[in-house]
Amino acid sequence: MDTQKDTLPISDAVSLQRLPVVKARTGLSRSEIYRRCAQGRFPKPIKLGERLTVWNSVEVSRWIAERIAERDAKAAA
Repeated sequence: MDTQKDTLPISDAVSLQRLPVVKARTGLSRSEIYRRCAQGRFPKPIKLGERLTVWNSVEVSRWIAERIAERDAKAAA
């Protein structure tokens, strides 16, 4: 059995972040984060337990980078 095919490649830079960290990184409120998730405009959370929800740090970083790129594209236009 090829162990390379049995594992998913996950970067060491990936971490799981809880809501307070996501709020601090984005400046969004709890309700706005969940609203945007429901609208498909923010990364979906990962449920790890009945009362534990986290976000993939890379997905949140990508979302932030996209907002910056949108801002720069508008400024250049």
